[in-house]
Amino acid sequence: MKRRSIGTFFKGAGMGAADAVPGVSGGTIAFITGIYEELIDTIRRFGPGVWGVWRRGGVAGLWRYLNMAFLIPLLAGVGVSLFSVAHLAVWLMEQHPLLLNGFFFGLVAASTLVVSSASRRWKWRYVFALLAGLLLANMLPALMPLVLLLGNEAAVIMVAGAIAISAMLLPGVSGSFLLLTMGLYGTIMQAIRGLDIVVIGLFGVGCAVGLALSSRLLAWLLRRYHDATLQLLLGFIVGSLPVLWPWRELLSYQLGPNEQMVPLSYRYLMPDDYAMLTGNSAQVVGVVALMLLGVVLVVALNRQASHRRPAPLEPRIAPEDTPRKGHSDKA
Repeated sequence: MKRRSIGTFFKGAGMGAADAVPGVSGGTIAFITGIYEELIDTIRRFGPGVWGVWRRGGVAGLWRYLNMAFLIPLLAGVGVSLFSVAHLAVWLMEQHPLLLNGFFFGLVAASTLVVSSASRRWKWRYVFALLAGLLLANMLPALMPLVLLLGNEAAVIMVAGAIAISAMLLPGVSGSFLLLTMGLYGTIMQAIRGLDIVVIGLFGVGCAVGLALSSRLLAWLLRRYHDATLQLLLGFIVGSLPVLWPWRELLSYQLGPNEQMVPLSYRYLMPDDYAMLTGNSAQVVGVVALMLLGVVLVVALNRQASHRRPAPLEPRIAPEDTPRKGHSDKA
C-alpha cells in the first residue's frame, strides 16, 4: 500500500507539472500512467450522496467510498509540483521552449497509441467521435476570449477555473493553454507564486464547480459509451499536437488583461525554415532526442501501468445499497 501511495504521489507530481505548461494536459499524464478512469470515478463520487455513506458506513466507510488512499497522495503530488516542479517547467518554457515543446510533443504523440490501444473494439461509427474531438480541440482556444466579456473580474476568474480544470481532466486539452488564450495564465500563475489568497480562492471555487460537473459527465460517458468516449479523447489529443510543435511562427495575437499577449494563430514550420526566419538555431538534434525520450517514457510508463492497472472502480459503499444495521443482505 505504501509503495502504491508513493507511486500515486509521483503520478500526481507529473500531472501538476504538465498542467503548468501551456499545451500539455494533466489528463494525458493520468491516462499514460494508468490512473485516468480511477481518477474520474473517484472525483465524481464527491456530492450529496456522501452524507448517506457517512451515516451508514461511518468515517471508515466514507474513506473507502471516496477512495482517499488514492486521492490524498495524488493531490499531494499535484500540490507539491505546482509550487516547485511547475516553476522549473515554466522557466524551461521561457528559456528553452524548443526543447521543452519537443519533449512534450513526443510524449503527447505517443499517448495517442496508449488511448487507441485502450479501446476494446473498433467500430466505424467511432469516426464521428474522433472527428468531434478534433473539432472541439481546435475550436476551444478561439472561444476562450469570450469569457472576458463577463466583465466582473471575480466571475471571470471563477469561470476560468471551471473551464481550466475541466480541460485538465481531458487528455490532450491543456487547461493552461486555455487560460493563456483567455489572457489569464500569467494572472493565475502569479497568484500561485505569490500566494494571493483572494485570486486562488475564486479560482478554487470555479475549479470545484468544474470538477463536479465534468467528472460526472466523463464518468457517465466512460460507463455507457467507453470506446466511443476514448475515441473522443483521442481526437482531443491529436488536435492538441500542433500547439506543441516546436518550430512555429506567431501570426496574430491580442492583448488580454495586464497587457498579456494572447496568441491567436500560428504558422507551423520545418526546422530549416524556422532557423532562416528567426536567425536562431532550430536545435534539431536536441529537440528530436527529447521527442524520442518522451516516446520512450510513455511506452515504459504504460507498460508498467498495464500490469497494475485496476478495473474501473465501482462504489464500495453507496447510499442506496449499504445494508442497515440489524438487516442481512441474504435472501
